[in-house]
Amino acid sequence: MPPAAPETPSLPVPVVLDTNVVLDLFAFGDPHARPLAEALDAGTLVAWADADTLAELGYVLASRNFRPGWDAAARQAALERYRARVRVVPEGEGASAPELPRCRDRDDQKFLLLAARAGAAWLVSKDKRVLSMAGRSGMPFLILTVRQVVERLCADTRTPEGPPPPGRAR
Repeated sequence: MPPAAPETPSLPVPVVLDTNVVLDLFAFGDPHARPLAEALDAGTLVAWADADTLAELGYVLASRNFRPGWDAAARQAALERYRARVRVVPEGEGASAPELPRCRDRDDQKFLLLAARAGAAWLVSKDKRVLSMAGRSGMPFLILTVRQVVERLCADTRTPEGPPPPGRAR
């Protein structure tokens, strides 16, 4: 069984963002997720992706049903903004994925596997099936909502030498 995820990971915190969280940050500019975006920009969080999660994001952004009226340039710009802030785990690299519990939605299993391979401390999701797996034994990372991540970032009381939480000055 993999070790449990630490409650307070060291900085920068490695994270995996599911597609809906990425869309909130880079397509919709959700103000509730702004501290998450600021933490990515400040280097407090490091986001990880792989070919499968990037392909899903590309598929969603290319769908004519996603934000009708949004032109191809805006869709491409959202993808490029994300790619500029994410590190990519090449296929076959990273930690070997431990045996993980199965997500009821097979399409979401890729996020669990990526989080394990990337050594992520947090998998940040909006998906109910992924979130229902939070707290399960055998997870080497925590599964959190955007709100939970923002609360952790804003409540961060690390040493005085550490960076302040996003959006707060010293």
